[in-house]
Amino acid sequence: MLDYVVEQTDRFISTKSKAERKDLGQFFTSKATARFMSGLFNIPQKETLKILDPGAGSGILSAALVEAVQCRSDRVKEIELTCYETNSDVLALLEANIRYMERISKVKLAASVIKDNYLLSQFDDFSATLTASANPSKFDMVIGNPPYFKLAKESPEAVSMQSICYGAPNIYFLFAAMSLFNLRYGGELVYIVPRSWTSGAYFTRFRSYFLDQGRLTDIHIFKSRDKVFDKEDVLQETMIMKLKKTNIAPATIKITSSVDSSDFADITELDTPYDLIVSGVDRYVYLITSQEEIEVLQKVNSFENTMPSIGLKMKTGLTVDFRNKNLLRNASGDHIVPLFYSQHLKGGRVIFPIGKEHEYMSDELPSMTQPNYNYLFVKRFTAKEERRRLQCAIYLARHYPEYRKISTQNKINFVDALDKSAMSEELVCGLYTVINSSLYDKYYRVLNGSTQVNATEMNAIPVPTRSGLEFLGREMVKHGDYSTAYCDKILEKVING
Repeated sequence: MLDYVVEQTDRFISTKSKAERKDLGQFFTSKATARFMSGLFNIPQKETLKILDPGAGSGILSAALVEAVQCRSDRVKEIELTCYETNSDVLALLEANIRYMERISKVKLAASVIKDNYLLSQFDDFSATLTASANPSKFDMVIGNPPYFKLAKESPEAVSMQSICYGAPNIYFLFAAMSLFNLRYGGELVYIVPRSWTSGAYFTRFRSYFLDQGRLTDIHIFKSRDKVFDKEDVLQETMIMKLKKTNIAPATIKITSSVDSSDFADITELDTPYDLIVSGVDRYVYLITSQEEIEVLQKVNSFENTMPSIGLKMKTGLTVDFRNKNLLRNASGDHIVPLFYSQHLKGGRVIFPIGKEHEYMSDELPSMTQPNYNYLFVKRFTAKEERRRLQCAIYLARHYPEYRKISTQNKINFVDALDKSAMSEELVCGLYTVINSSLYDKYYRVLNGSTQVNATEMNAIPVPTRSGLEFLGREMVKHGDYSTAYCDKILEKVING
C-alpha cells in the first residue's frame, strides 16, 4: 500500500518544480519517515478506528498508518479515515491513492477526502470551542505533515485561533493545535514539524495549550537539516513528536535521534525524565540527544535565579543601521556616539574603533542611545558551522571616558542592570564567565536549534546568584584569563559550592 502511494507521489513530484511546492508550503514525507511515524503509535484495541490526516497531500502518511494498523492489530475490523487537502493540483492524486488503498485494504477502509480548509472548516471560533464540551474529541489517531508558512495576523485562521497566536503565526502550529483538539481523550498525535515551537516567546501561547491538553511521549530529532524530506532540497531544523491527549504526564520521554532519515539505521535512543524535557513556566521543550546533555541541563537548572530575578536583563541592540542611514557617521565629533557592532567583539573584549564603515552615529534620536555604563555584549547571530553559539565580550565604560552615551546595533544583544550604576566590573566579568562557558553554550544549543541568540530565552535561563557572579568576576579579573577553559574551571567551583 505505502510503496504504491510513494511511487505515484514520485511521479507527481517529477512534474512540479520545488518553487511550486514551496509556494504551498508542501513537502512530501519520505517513505522511511512515514513508516517511522506510523510505528510510534500504540494501536487502540477496538474494532473501529478513526484516523485523521489533516494535511494529507498525496496520502503517504495515511497509507503508512493504515498499513501499520493492519500489520500490528488483529482486533481492528474497520478504519474510518478522514483526509483534508485543499491543493487542487494534488487532490486527484490523493483521491486515486485513497481508492487504491480501499481496494487492497485487509480490513474495511472507509475513507473520505475533504476539500475544505482544515482549520476554518472545524469551528467558527477556536477559543470559544475549547470549553464548549467536556470531551469534544473525534479521532483515535492523528498523523500529520502540516504546511509550513507564515500567516498574516489578520488572516481568518489566525483570528479564529487567536487564543494561541502571538503576532503573525506559522500555520504548522495551528494545525497541531487543532489536531489535538480533534483527538479523543487518550488518543495519540504524531506530527513532523519544525523545532522552532519548542522555545521562545512567540510560541508561548501554543505551548501552553498544547502541553496542557496533552503530554509528549516521544521525540525524534534529525541531526541533519537536509535529509528529512525525500527528493526535496529543504534546509529545516525538523523533529517528529508524539503527543497523547491526557493530563497524566509519563515518567520519561523517549528521545531518539538520527543523522540520516533514509532508513533510520543510525538511530540512538534516550529515556529522559519528563520534567527535565518540559520545563519552566514558559514550557520550553529541551531537545536532548545524549547523557552529557542531560547533565548539562541538570547543572544549569541547579541554579534558582534568572538574570531578571537578580536585577539584570538581556536586551536587543537599539539601532537598526540600514533603516537609519542618515544618522550613521564614519568619524567621531560633536553629538556623535560610538555604534557597536558584532565585529567589535573580539576574544572576550570590545575593541573600538576598528576602522569599520559607519561605526559612529548621531545622538539626535534618544531611543537609539544608551548611557555609557558597563555592559556584556552578546552576538545575536552566528554561522551554523561556528564552534560556539554564545559569543560575548565585556564592555567597560572607563575605557571610553569621552562619551556620555553609546549605541548598539541590533545584531548584538546587551546585558545591563536595572540600576545601571550597579553594573560593576566584577558583575560584568562574572556574567561573561557564565555565558562564555562551554556549559552554557551546550545548554543554549539544546534549548534553541537556530543560529539566533534570543534575549527572551536568555533571560529565562537559570544563572548563579549575584554574589556568585561577582565571585566569578573577581576570579577572572585576578587572573586576566578570558578563555572558555578558564571560565569552565571557575564556574565549576560555583556549581559545586
